[in-house]
Amino acid sequence: MKAQRQHTIERILADHQVTSQGHLVELLAEAGFEATQATVSRDLEELGAVKVRVPGGDSIYAVPELAHQRQAPDDHLRRVFSDWVVEVAANPPLIVLRTPPGSAHVVGSALDRSGRADIIGTVAGDDTILVVVAPDATCIEVAGNFRDLAGL
Repeated sequence: MKAQRQHTIERILADHQVTSQGHLVELLAEAGFEATQATVSRDLEELGAVKVRVPGGDSIYAVPELAHQRQAPDDHLRRVFSDWVVEVAANPPLIVLRTPPGSAHVVGSALDRSGRADIIGTVAGDDTILVVVAPDATCIEVAGNFRDLAGL
């Protein structure tokens, strides 16, 4: 349901000039999705939506054109790690991150969008993320950075 709602949000933002989260809640309802303003706020953040000024002076929400190239800002990555990562274990060239059940995809997605050169990719399960560290990076240093991000 979340993925469908977020896909619909991207479509709505591409087709309409949405100036507020309340307006987006209304347009989602018209599309068959019941969502609160708080849910829409989280969705916009996860989608990487930003407010942009358009001719006429209004500010509207927009999602970057190439969704697969969106990058999570460092503060977003820190927030995700501090909220969801409960354990970091390194076994070069791999790092295993543990999260509460059902949360691994949130951390994996944030890492995938971070654009970090020290990571080749991630595989997320229910409560575990496998991180493949780049050959030119030091796995122990990357794991230490992850611990710092998580506050561990």
